[in-house]
This record gives sequence, structure tokens and C-alpha cells, in this order.
Amino acid sequence: MHSSHARPPRPQPSVLDLADSALRPLDSARDLCLAAPLMQQLRPHLDGETDFAARVQRQRLEGYQLIGAFTPDGSLAALAGYRLQENLVYGRFLYVDDLVTAASLRGGQWGARLVRALERVARAEGCAQLVLDTGLANARAQRFYFRAGLYTGALRFQKMLGGG
Repeated sequence: MHSSHARPPRPQPSVLDLADSALRPLDSARDLCLAAPLMQQLRPHLDGETDFAARVQRQRLEGYQLIGAFTPDGSLAALAGYRLQENLVYGRFLYVDDLVTAASLRGGQWGARLVRALERVARAEGCAQLVLDTGLANARAQRFYFRAGLYTGALRFQKMLGGG
């Protein structure tokens, strides 16, 4: 799905901050340390903070970015990983790789705030669509996505090839 290995321009923080001051990019090494335990709730196969940080660094070469949503006391409530892409199916689009809210804070609109922020980024970057995948068995996430205005537009097929 990647059209190029060149990193697209990063959206200006103001695109994120305009409507929600609780959101900000997660760019620093400190941010990745903070984000690792929350990401592991979504991606339990990650082998700790070092593995997570190394994967993020590699993915950043393909435009991967992280944004976080913070509670008033400064705790990380939710995060989203995404990248800007272009292909023949969707045109220019924003792909959401990861979207997770801390288990103890689910139902508090954190995910919805991130989806709205990602929509703002996508529009600012001239994207035609916002796209994400979720597991067929993940009914709770599917209900959330429908409420957030996303719909099922495709069925993905995959074959596990081993390796990592």
C-alpha cells in the first residue's frame, strides 16, 4: 500500500491543537517511553519499550506518526499511530495503524477525540479518506467505529508467511 518511502511532511501541531488542547504529537524518546505500556494493551506481541521504540523509529521512515490524548493531570489516556499514503484504490488517504484508549478510561470519548483529530489532519493534508482495519471478532471496536462515522468498505484477506 505504500506509494513511496519518502516521509511526507508532518502536519503542523496547530492542526491537532485547534480543537483539542489535550492532544499532541508523541515525538520524543520520553514520549515513546510513556506510550509503550498503552500501545502494549493494543499490541501485546510487542516485546517491551525497546522493541516498541525501535519499531516506531523504523516506521517513521515511512511516515508513521503518533499522537496522544492526555488527561488534565497529564496522564496518557489514548494514542493513535497513523501515516499518510496514496494508492490507486483510495487516492491520497490517512491510514490509522493503531488506536487505543487506556482500559480504565474507555467510554470517556478519548478515542472519538483522536478520530476527530485524525480527520482534521487528513483534511489538512488533502486526503480523500481515513482508513483503518480492525479484527472481524472485535465487535466493540466495530461499534465504536460505526458511531464515529466509519463504515465497512472492504474485506481484507491475508496469508501469514512467518517472519517478523
